[in-house]
Amino acid sequence: MSDFVRIHEVGPRDGLQNESGVIPVADKVALIDLLSTSGLRDIEVGSFVSPKWVPQMADTEQVLAGLTSVEGVSYAVLVPNMRGWDGFVAARVPGVTYEVAVFISASEGFSQSNLNCSIAESVTRLTPVVRAAAGAGVGLRGYVSCVTDCPFDGPVAPEAVAGAVEILLAVAPMQLSLGDTIGKGTPDTVGQMLDAVLQVAPAQVLAGHFHDTGGQALANIETSLEMGLRAFDSAVGGLGGCPYAPGAPGNVATGAVLDLVHSLGFETGIDVDVIAKAAEMARGMR
Repeated sequence: MSDFVRIHEVGPRDGLQNESGVIPVADKVALIDLLSTSGLRDIEVGSFVSPKWVPQMADTEQVLAGLTSVEGVSYAVLVPNMRGWDGFVAARVPGVTYEVAVFISASEGFSQSNLNCSIAESVTRLTPVVRAAAGAGVGLRGYVSCVTDCPFDGPVAPEAVAGAVEILLAVAPMQLSLGDTIGKGTPDTVGQMLDAVLQVAPAQVLAGHFHDTGGQALANIETSLEMGLRAFDSAVGGLGGCPYAPGAPGNVATGAVLDLVHSLGFETGIDVDVIAKAAEMARGMR
């Protein structure tokens, strides 16, 4: 397997949307612009979802207009449905490389709570987005939530996660990020989950998205590395708590992930000093 690990920075979206306050556009843009100089290739910068449900992301259009794009960097936005797609199309800036992210849950309880629909219905909603992105030549990424535990249904069967992965890959080829949404995953449960998922998808299309709510994120990343994964999501400065565990940590910090993978001999192409500066900036946004 490759000795290169790709980091997908999710702080400006998945991190900031879980912070209690709304961050000024200028601050978001400054953070993204700094991250763009670090060597990161993938930065998640916003989402086109209802401002009623995620007010912190209501200014994504302004963020896209304000950021300074860097060649070689892909800027990702979450797009749950065609209304979101239309918002993205209206906001995107010519010449900038974008990626659209769609998502489903591996548990019915979380799908009903988060999306107000079943897993099957969520796939029906996202399929037109996937087709539109493919037709427009926009990159695509998929998220699968609750890959080890659900706040409503409890432990999630590995076979259910593998089924969700199969569903998304049947819609279109894409990288799939496997999310430990509430941070209860352990090396054992993550290993069991990956055993099942790797039966239906190669490691090369998978990414790990681990929250540090239970203090296991780095151990889960190490397990995933041992099983062949070479892509991981993280948030600069550990931005974002866990919405289902108030006060607990959420996304694993980018700096901590870099320290781990570098110590294990992997390369990332990312400047840790720039990430440290961005982490200081991010902490000042809280």
